[in-house]
Amino acid sequence: ALSQTPSISSISSEGREDLQVNRLETQIWIKPDIEKTDVDFSEILNAIQEIAKDVNIFFDELEGVNSPSKDDDSLLHHGNLTSTSDDASRLEVVGEEVPDKNKANGLYFRDGKCRIDYILVYRKSNPQTEKREVFERNIRAEGLQMEKESSLTNSDIIFVKLHAPWEVLGKYAELMNVRMPFRRKIYYLHRRYKFMNRIEKQISRFRGWLPRKPMKLDKETLPDLEENDCYTAPFSQQRIHHFIIHNKDTFFNNATRSRIVHHILQRVKYEEGKNKIGLNRLLSNGSYEAAFPLHEGSYRSKNSIKTHGAENHRHLLYECWASWGVWYKYQPLDLVRRYFGEKIGLYFAWLGWYTGMLFPAAFIGLFVFLYGVTTLNHCQVSKEVCQATDIIMCPICDKYCPFMRLSDSCVYAKVTHLFDNGATVFFAVFMAVWATVFLEFWKRRRAVIAYDWDLIDWEEEEEEIRPQFEAKYSKKERMNPISGKPEPYQAFADKCSRLIVSASGIFFMICVVIAAVFGIVIYRVVTVSTFAAFKWALIRNNSQVATTGTAVCINFCIIMLLNVLYEKVALFLTNLEQPRTESEWENSFTLKMFLFQFVNLNSSTFYIAFFLGRFTGHPGAYLRLINRWRLEECHPSGCLIDLCMQMGIIMVLKQTWNNFMELGYPLIQNWWTRRKLRQEYGTQRKTSFPQWEKDYNLQPMNAYGLFDEYLEMILQFGFTTIFVAAFPLAPLLALLNNIIEIRLDAYKFVTQWRRPLASRAKDIGIWYGILEGIGILSVITNAFVIAVTSDFIPRLVYAYKYGPCAGQGEAGQKCMVGYVNASLSVFLVSDFENRSEPTSNGSEFSGSPLKYCRYRDYRDPPHSPVPYGYTLQFWHVLAARLAFIIVFEHLVFCIKHLISYLIPDLPKDLRDRMRREKYLIQEMMYEAELERLQKERKERKKNGKSYHNEWP
Repeated sequence: ALSQTPSISSISSEGREDLQVNRLETQIWIKPDIEKTDVDFSEILNAIQEIAKDVNIFFDELEGVNSPSKDDDSLLHHGNLTSTSDDASRLEVVGEEVPDKNKANGLYFRDGKCRIDYILVYRKSNPQTEKREVFERNIRAEGLQMEKESSLTNSDIIFVKLHAPWEVLGKYAELMNVRMPFRRKIYYLHRRYKFMNRIEKQISRFRGWLPRKPMKLDKETLPDLEENDCYTAPFSQQRIHHFIIHNKDTFFNNATRSRIVHHILQRVKYEEGKNKIGLNRLLSNGSYEAAFPLHEGSYRSKNSIKTHGAENHRHLLYECWASWGVWYKYQPLDLVRRYFGEKIGLYFAWLGWYTGMLFPAAFIGLFVFLYGVTTLNHCQVSKEVCQATDIIMCPICDKYCPFMRLSDSCVYAKVTHLFDNGATVFFAVFMAVWATVFLEFWKRRRAVIAYDWDLIDWEEEEEEIRPQFEAKYSKKERMNPISGKPEPYQAFADKCSRLIVSASGIFFMICVVIAAVFGIVIYRVVTVSTFAAFKWALIRNNSQVATTGTAVCINFCIIMLLNVLYEKVALFLTNLEQPRTESEWENSFTLKMFLFQFVNLNSSTFYIAFFLGRFTGHPGAYLRLINRWRLEECHPSGCLIDLCMQMGIIMVLKQTWNNFMELGYPLIQNWWTRRKLRQEYGTQRKTSFPQWEKDYNLQPMNAYGLFDEYLEMILQFGFTTIFVAAFPLAPLLALLNNIIEIRLDAYKFVTQWRRPLASRAKDIGIWYGILEGIGILSVITNAFVIAVTSDFIPRLVYAYKYGPCAGQGEAGQKCMVGYVNASLSVFLVSDFENRSEPTSNGSEFSGSPLKYCRYRDYRDPPHSPVPYGYTLQFWHVLAARLAFIIVFEHLVFCIKHLISYLIPDLPKDLRDRMRREKYLIQEMMYEAELERLQKERKERKKNGKSYHNEWP
């Protein structure tokens, strides 16, 4: 009887039920026959194993079907499992024992065979009992298996463990179009010419002398990610024989299993009614306290990964990705994607690409800074400033600020030259082009990742309507053009009115930011006089630097406080708009938070770059704030040093604070939780906690998903590009931060957070549009920084028009002789206003009261026909500045568009691979179907069943 059992390949889809019956009959009669006959037991066992080998590619149709539908809470005991699964229908080999290891690691049901795919957590004291019972009854009706267990630390907490059997996974994988591997890829080598072969041999020989790439991960430690080396196709139960199935328990990886279970839970009803459906609603109304997939065990091991290998994927990720010892290595993106899903994998792919692209920007920025250091002693302007002991500058504030020699600002002039030198304009153009190249090549990189991860043809499913939207507009309905079903409808007038109110709220909050900047301006104006009259000589002599430094620190504190307020306002305004779906809500919230935080972070920087010292008037006729406070002036060496201090301090403090909040805060919370557990249960008892208990004690992922991670990097990208002409070291600081950021985020995801649900995404979403907007804004701001904030244009005008080389077409250092004197105007001290007149008369410089002082501007002397009127040089400089802005913007925008046009979004080799794969998939499907039909024909002939007109 065993020898006549047909193989699976010869059984049609209609005969699968007969096969199930035969399998049950085989299990029933084998054991009695053993008792009646003298057949060797080992032969019977081998025969059974052969049968199991033949049927291992089929669904285990009977698994979990006969689960009893009853409430498990009545049978629940503290610390004990109550299973609702029926293991009697499983095909088991005689003598097989339940693995003790699976029972101990907390990743399986009590039988040690059913892997836990999802965890639900609720409290017995919660009054939503009826909804949970209906929900769990419907879960079992969908074919999911369930076990419950009370917490070891709190008997009120109940863990619901869910397992999806093979038949359920297959059914929903087909419905969700999950792509699975079915044939290994065949790589074809392109034809090479002999000359090219010789060159490649020489290059490979040269590489043999060099050390191996230290940044690449050791391939021996990484598992063979089969789906990346195989052609994939949407899973189909009818074509199951086409797919590579070595083991049905591992065919769907853990992330895919959890995603399928979550998909089921989102479509299970918990109450009678059209909208009473889905796990999210039960989480929002408190029926369940938490829901999450399990981590794959501990991330630490007593044994070395090099000698004993990785215990699990979490351990492997920790050793080769989240550990600080591998900070210089590439990220294992395929493994990240396999463990956390495509959405998180794309974030780390983008972050790694951004960090890699920062290397050339940081190198060029460091080169510009070092160029300023090497040319410092040859700079004619700083030399003249340091040697100008006879030039007395007017006070920079009312009364308490003294006269000062121009040579006293020698240090500031030299520091300014480090950032404002001949290479600054080149660096600004380079960064504008770099931003475009970064975005264009990221599109190509994303296309390659999307191809490797099977995201090219993936389309997002029709999203569910938000419960808040349904509750608000449930009375008005219209037909959905896609699904053809009635759904709640928001009237156009209602939508417009809500958008207008939301836009008004955004405008009001931006006004709050401007008011905060106005407060900082008043602080700077008031304290510069206070510091000038300070008792300590160090602060008194550096009153302007002390004012700038303290103002930046206060501004940073205001920024962090307003960020908390902005989050609440953005949440309120987004909910007021009533977006229809979760993605619309996420995009709206993201845009508001970015606008708020961008304006909050950069408003004071814009003030220093474009307004500080521009509208102050001149000595004797100062412009005043509320006719009381004199507006702040720039340092005699210019305003660029203030902008550098602002950017440097804000960038360092912001990144330090973000890194602390990202990692330090979860570390402290998890440490406090572990400390309480140790005090109550001891160290040994804590280590014996099951995996679901350990994961529950970890911190949940941010409610807004990857929003905070993206926002931090996008704001940093803005700092790196928008004012980079004033602070060339910004890309270097961003690079150093991102090297740390990658490992911090990896450590946080692997060790400090519960495992997030693996979700799919094709790209980084709305953030790409924001990056493009920042790239355009950076061109404009850098043009204004070079033209308005720096002294590049005034020096250029002097060199070609007014200097010793005027009319000769030269602009070297020798042409800058006399520039400092030409950029300063003369003021008669007796023309000071009463409230501006300084307390000292300047007799300490020459022994007699000063008659004249100098100030930065292009104005006529006091004895000219029009005292203190603008000179012709002022208008030349102004015209040159406007011309530079127009030429710079048009030139850079043309380069950006040219680069965008020349760089295709899809690499040519990838396009060819996609076309060839499509062709090969069709051929392989045809060949596999042909092979199956031929095999069926042979089997029928072998069994004496033949039909006429068969094909093929």
